[in-house]
Amino acid sequence: MLVWGAFIGLIIIFLALDLGVFHKNDHVIKSKEAGIWTAIWVIVAFSFSGVIYWLFNTGTIANPTGLTPNSAVLKYITGYLIELSLSIDNVFVIAVIFASFKIPALYQHRVLFWGILGAIVFRALMIVFGVALITKFEWIIYVFGVFLLYTAFKMLRSDDSKFDPKSSFIFKQIKKIYPITSKIDGHKFFIKRMGIKAATPLFVALVIIELTDVLFALDSIPAILAITADPFIVFSSNIFAILGLRSMYFLISRMLEKFRYINYSLVIILAFVGLKMLFSHYIDIPEWVSLSVISVSLIGGIVASLLIPGNKDQEKV
Repeated sequence: MLVWGAFIGLIIIFLALDLGVFHKNDHVIKSKEAGIWTAIWVIVAFSFSGVIYWLFNTGTIANPTGLTPNSAVLKYITGYLIELSLSIDNVFVIAVIFASFKIPALYQHRVLFWGILGAIVFRALMIVFGVALITKFEWIIYVFGVFLLYTAFKMLRSDDSKFDPKSSFIFKQIKKIYPITSKIDGHKFFIKRMGIKAATPLFVALVIIELTDVLFALDSIPAILAITADPFIVFSSNIFAILGLRSMYFLISRMLEKFRYINYSLVIILAFVGLKMLFSHYIDIPEWVSLSVISVSLIGGIVASLLIPGNKDQEKV
């Protein structure tokens, strides 16, 4: 429990420094700043693999799945890359939400900060629940596997351009609970309108981002549980990927048109992980194979997006 407490304390310090020091004043996050922060979060995440090795080598943390220090590190890195890859899909949806509610770039970081904070809590609950299920009911891994294959198939046939936050079920429910105003007053989530407390577009965007992240977690949590059921590795790799999501959003959201083939990378990753779950009791796939498939799929999607010319008619839309 001491290790868990120390890790959660470290995350709280990171978040406090983020909002209280580095982003105390609202400002537009430019590509250079986003690139620096993305690099910092990636370096911090990969550096933590050294902590993982030390924890498992010294027996400082519980090791319910009997991992060796080297295996623990490989599983942590693989889990981190899976979560980071699947987070790219989050970026597309967040961009649509911000555009739909006309959230100024000046206040987007603050909305994402509170969104990430809520995501950490929800992910923690889902991880505990998922690990408990796999530990108690081994057959649940087949259910997760089929679900990931179905998600990959659905993603292959989906059209993200059809997503309209203002016609979503979530938006309609918010309207029933709170009056919604189109007025933006600084970074306030609520304002008084004719003596009535009304939700601003920032609050509506926050809630929709929060709940869509829960939906994305339904894919990413089973995917990482296919790599390992060790709760600390699952949680730490997940959290570091989430912490880097904000800076990654500001880095690549301006280049979404260029990453046309990233979705295919995510389809391959989800399909691979789903198949790995289904055959987990029959075929032992080495961790380096999983790491290679994920890395090659992601790099392949990026390279294809940059090298293959896009449809000019599509780019004008």
